[in-house]
Amino acid sequence: MSDDFGTLTHSNGYITASMKRDIDVSVEEVWSKLSEESERVKWLAEGSIELFAGGRAQLDFKDSYVIVDSEVTACEAPRLLEFSWSGQDEPKRPIRFELEPNAGGCRIHLTVSIPENEVVARSCAGWEAHLTMLQAAAAGVPIKFPLDRFKACREQFDAEVIRLLMSEVPVLKL
Repeated sequence: MSDDFGTLTHSNGYITASMKRDIDVSVEEVWSKLSEESERVKWLAEGSIELFAGGRAQLDFKDSYVIVDSEVTACEAPRLLEFSWSGQDEPKRPIRFELEPNAGGCRIHLTVSIPENEVVARSCAGWEAHLTMLQAAAAGVPIKFPLDRFKACREQFDAEVIRLLMSEVPVLKL
């Protein structure tokens, strides 16, 4: 799959997407986009995230009818934030944002794990679209959800999920 969209792995009933994005602002500026509600709403969703392990992550993705109500599993400002983008009675869907400085500003490494029996490609494409929105917000030009990018990403993620799962199917030799 294109490095633009990320890579997928399969393990223990989950498919994990790993996506990287370079942004031309500092780690601290990207951290503010993750940690401050007034900034996070420009690229992700309304709601709050308590910035400590054991804190609450409560986000409302109104347009997609997704409500996150989970626990923060890791937080090390300004470089790491992890929680599950799921509700109380839903399967865990861990998402992890890791930030590191690079020559041009900041590299974001986003890892998201989705149960294999869910619509993995849709979720991966959604997170890729939100990374695009984060990049635009960091540049000072917030954008609406990039539906065309989402569709292109979803097509590629659909193909990659099929390839990944088919590569694990044992082949019978007659």
